[in-house]
Amino acid sequence: MSDGTEEQVWRALGQVVVPGVMRSLVQMNLVRSIEVEDSRAKIALASTAIPAEHHGWLQGKVISAAREVPGVTDAIVAFAETKPKELNQIQQIVAVMSGKGGVGKSLVAGLLASSFAREGKDVGILDADITGPSIPKMFGLNVRPSGSETGILPISSKSGIEVMSMNLLLPSEDEAVIWRGPLMSKAITQFWEDVLWGKLDYLVIDLPPGTADAPLTVMQTVPLSGVIAVFTPQDLTEMIVKKAVKMARKMDVRVLGVIENMSYLLLPGTGEKLEVFGSSKGEEMAKASEAPLLGRLPIDPQLARLCDEGNIEKYRSDALSEIVENVVVALKGKE
Repeated sequence: MSDGTEEQVWRALGQVVVPGVMRSLVQMNLVRSIEVEDSRAKIALASTAIPAEHHGWLQGKVISAAREVPGVTDAIVAFAETKPKELNQIQQIVAVMSGKGGVGKSLVAGLLASSFAREGKDVGILDADITGPSIPKMFGLNVRPSGSETGILPISSKSGIEVMSMNLLLPSEDEAVIWRGPLMSKAITQFWEDVLWGKLDYLVIDLPPGTADAPLTVMQTVPLSGVIAVFTPQDLTEMIVKKAVKMARKMDVRVLGVIENMSYLLLPGTGEKLEVFGSSKGEEMAKASEAPLLGRLPIDPQLARLCDEGNIEKYRSDALSEIVENVVVALKGKE
């Protein structure tokens, strides 16, 4: 049988959705091989992270999809166990970091992921802020991830962003995580190695604030394309940003640029920019970091409301669009 028929079977399996993730077998990179001989398709699938009770259902869907292809009258499906990290294919991995808490690092991570997804990209968010995970709240997620002994399936957001966060694994979202550094580092490593991310254009990692064990683990374990430092126009900012940037450079991780959050407030009616926390330190921080200023985010009541409602994916603004464009340019400069 021709390779063309096998390609058609691949395309057909691209319509079969993995239970619990709402992405296809092909997107999750679970299709290992397809051979068509004498009108019979032999399909090898990785069973990674798929609960055993779903195997039969998935097998039936795959056989039905294959039989829809002209020239294929039957199909057999074989499952094989593979480690998630062997299946994950991620083009760009961007970590968002800050020298201190409360500057909007998780907000920036969520906005970047949402913007990439809006452009039709396959996107994931790894929430590495174990003790202060706010990503699920901003995306309105409160469902526990599924999986098996071979791996964990991330939760899909409204726009199809894959999300993994400690808050999704806790009995309730207000449960405290009281762990020492080594345990947090182990959890982050598991989120990277044991979660089936599949094929992604972008994985955005929300790092914990500071320069302790958790961000260090990410920089040592994950092949980052680069980091983005977030800050606000307040005192001590330069010292804090410099510490975060120096940490990244010591770990041989490229600094893509810096983003100033809560930079100004747009006054209704006039459109005048009121710098609530003092003059912008954007250019100053860019110079101190030896990295470009990717943009300035305003204080926006609409954004705050959308985050509280779990609808961060709906937010759009000119300032955000400019930042995303600059991030894409910075990533291209790395290639």
